[in-house]
Amino acid sequence: METIKIGETPLSVRGHTSVGTVVSDRMKKTVVVEKDALQYIAKYKRYARRKSRIPAHNPEGLKAKVGDLVRIAECRKISKTVAWTVVEILSRKGEEANKKKKTQ
Repeated sequence: METIKIGETPLSVRGHTSVGTVVSDRMKKTVVVEKDALQYIAKYKRYARRKSRIPAHNPEGLKAKVGDLVRIAECRKISKTVAWTVVEILSRKGEEANKKKKTQ
């Protein structure tokens, strides 16, 4: 079990972890993370694209923005809808473009 500091309060992270893209950061301390998945449908022998939108707490130290690839982890309920928190930012939105410009 991992513990993360939210201001002065420690928050224990347990259960599942997941990776997704931030699609909204318009709330004060919350971001919406979208996970994409492929679901196999046996009847048609094809895959269907699914997505789920998960509200997650955005700690002050990380400040995830729209377009960032983030890792989120399950934690205790923080509010009515928020039961996940952003643990780390895997890549920022503008980083890929900056790396390509430097190599050219």
